[in-house]
Amino acid sequence: MRRTIRGWVGLIVGIAAAVPAGAQPPNYDEAKVPEYRLPDPLLTQAGEKVTTPRQWWSIRRPEILKLFSEQMYGRAPQPPRPIRYRQRVIDSKALGGKATFLNVTIWLLGEQDGPSMEVLLVIPNAAPRPVPAFVGMNFRGNASTHPHPGIPLSKSWMRASRGGEVVDHKMTEKARGSASSRWPFEQIAQRGYAVATVYYGDVDPDFDDGFQNGIHPWFYRDGQRRPEADQWGSIAAWAWGLSRVMDYLERQPLIDAKHVAVMGHSRLGKTALWAGATDPRFAIVISNDSGCGGAALSRRRYGETVKRINTSFPHWFCENFKQYNDREDEMPFDQHMLISLIAPRPVLVCSAEEDRWADPRGEFLSCRHADPVYRLLGTDGLAATKMPAIHQPVLSTVGYHIRAGKHDVTSLDWKTYCDFADRHWKRGGGSGASQ
Repeated sequence: MRRTIRGWVGLIVGIAAAVPAGAQPPNYDEAKVPEYRLPDPLLTQAGEKVTTPRQWWSIRRPEILKLFSEQMYGRAPQPPRPIRYRQRVIDSKALGGKATFLNVTIWLLGEQDGPSMEVLLVIPNAAPRPVPAFVGMNFRGNASTHPHPGIPLSKSWMRASRGGEVVDHKMTEKARGSASSRWPFEQIAQRGYAVATVYYGDVDPDFDDGFQNGIHPWFYRDGQRRPEADQWGSIAAWAWGLSRVMDYLERQPLIDAKHVAVMGHSRLGKTALWAGATDPRFAIVISNDSGCGGAALSRRRYGETVKRINTSFPHWFCENFKQYNDREDEMPFDQHMLISLIAPRPVLVCSAEEDRWADPRGEFLSCRHADPVYRLLGTDGLAATKMPAIHQPVLSTVGYHIRAGKHDVTSLDWKTYCDFADRHWKRGGGSGASQ
């Protein structure tokens, strides 16, 4: 029997939220959040206050980027040059004639005998060309995002499933369209946006294999067996892969490469934030339920914690990040500083009311504490001093939205993404509320 998307949500949340026997249970009581003091994103390591954009760009931002690169996500290698890709039309009249589906193979090292990833590009047929776009990774293969029979099944490793969608860690026909509720292509096309999505496992499989599979070994020096302590984990690798999609989109004449938003959910929300921090070509950055290691403040120790995430998913971050297990107050950074790295580009952080594991309040507070950097650089920052009510999106340059429901991506989320892009790219059609 086909597992519904609700079933997949439950499976993913169950994996993420599992607490091993003997481990300290997560804190969901706001009264038990410890007192903490956040590092000031506008105070240099030498103790100098940053008061001008020039100081930010020349001193403080490089310091913060280095801290995250070497102590959390890990340093990624330089991209190949030139990029090499192959594209073919799947269907020029998909979605009842409303869109064109393209399949794009991108060789990650620029050589056809090396690793590659498959991108599904959905371009609205009626939109003026070139078309602005959303880029995001998916969890279950491109064919899971829509039931169209022409979308190739992924050949990459996948997590096992109970419903027959994945057999022997390979995608089957039963998985086709199983995650389509998270990718409402017709709704997005009607708003005039293209979508480029890629299965994250094409870049690196999401399990702790000692970095023996995926992209990492292709960059090992002679005799190297795993990344150094400050080199990239899986999240940095997935972010690196998103930048390779951007390489292609810059060469795709149907896409407006100056107006590309990177979006991600859950662990891929963490990925989208890091991709946006490291690649300024992403004009808008959107995280959805990204939680610990994404938009949520680590020092709050609410829901998932640094130790819990490093124990459950030791491959996501670089080895150096493990030194902060149960020692969050010793971190020279916190996630508000990650958001500040995206400034002055618009960033939208989205939460779900019932997704306590991802700490919605901690996600909002990151936005709030990144606000001074955005204002220093001449934007309106976050147009809210208090956490907004459910379904009352704040669509300022630092945006925040919390909706009812659980850990998932919904059509309402996509409406908010499109409203946010409409507003900041000065396009018609945005109808979201703002404060």
